[in-house]
Amino acid sequence: MIEPSENIQNARRDKPALQLLRYGVVGLGTNLALYFIYLFITYWGLEPKKAMTVLYIIGALMGFFGHRKWTFTHQGAFLGSGIRYFIAHLLGYLINFIILLTFVDKLGYAHQWVQAGAILVVAGFLFVAFRYFVFPKPE
Repeated sequence: MIEPSENIQNARRDKPALQLLRYGVVGLGTNLALYFIYLFITYWGLEPKKAMTVLYIIGALMGFFGHRKWTFTHQGAFLGSGIRYFIAHLLGYLINFIILLTFVDKLGYAHQWVQAGAILVVAGFLFVAFRYFVFPKPE
């Protein structure tokens, strides 16, 4: 038989997994749509880093409300979490930009594949940043 204190500990262990699942649902839908838009507008001639910049801003704005309310159920100050969210996304954007600059411009890889990989790298970084920096749970 499981003791009540063990139930509480098990619920705490499951919380990051639930957050990761919710993060994935919000992010997968948003990023898939934006990636296909990225492919479309780069096909028609927009430079990859410019396309990524525009779509990154749109995706970040869309994600704030979903992640704040649903993924991390954050109850803290809107302005404080908004500023931290901006900082996290600024770092995420820089990571994405450097990946494109390095692998496309310097090494010559196809931007379509590099951007797909960059989405995964930045998503991992942002999950950790959101969980511990942007939408932390009060102790």
